[in-house]
Amino acid sequence: MSDSKVPKLLQSSLMALMLLLGAGGAYLGNEAAIREANSNEYVQAVAADETTSMAVKIAMVMGNYYESSNRHIGRPYVDKAGRGEPLTVCNGVTGAGVVPGKYYSPQDCYQLERARYIMTEAAVAPLLRYWGSYDPFVQATFIDFGWNKPLSSFRTSTMRAKANAGDLPGSCAENPRWNKGTVKGVLTVLPGLQTRGDSNAELCAMWRVPS
Repeated sequence: MSDSKVPKLLQSSLMALMLLLGAGGAYLGNEAAIREANSNEYVQAVAADETTSMAVKIAMVMGNYYESSNRHIGRPYVDKAGRGEPLTVCNGVTGAGVVPGKYYSPQDCYQLERARYIMTEAAVAPLLRYWGSYDPFVQATFIDFGWNKPLSSFRTSTMRAKANAGDLPGSCAENPRWNKGTVKGVLTVLPGLQTRGDSNAELCAMWRVPS
């Protein structure tokens, strides 16, 4: 995957998740994936939770990379790049439950994120006509979009329209367009969002849970 748009650390984390779930036979010889499976406590926690769907598990591991590069962020901070500069903690968690000055342990973060990811899946899935036929990697990219963007944006997006028209490749290819954030009142291409969009386009179009 030398020409992949998916960052190598995210590749390793997703492969590690598959290994831990017993669905990653193709990755058994991948040293980076094995190291991640043995050392990444977040991926281990995601894999161990039997109450979440495969799509949520994948989306949470994706979010762990996109929001914090797999680092634990336990103290709330003001996200200067976020809309309204929200108080943020863990892997991009804002709003209810984020208390200024409080330290959030990895388990605290996981519980905050888990509940929100389940709600995001429940909100996004009914908006997609062919949801049940999608591979969990495809579903996860839609969940990640819902995690990162307002649900209203997804409802009116070309991404959703193409998916519901049966054009999944075209829908996947919409991801890189969502690369802008507001900086000092100006809509600006943000490198992190560009990486997220490029990566999700590939995950949606090409990655599948090993059988």
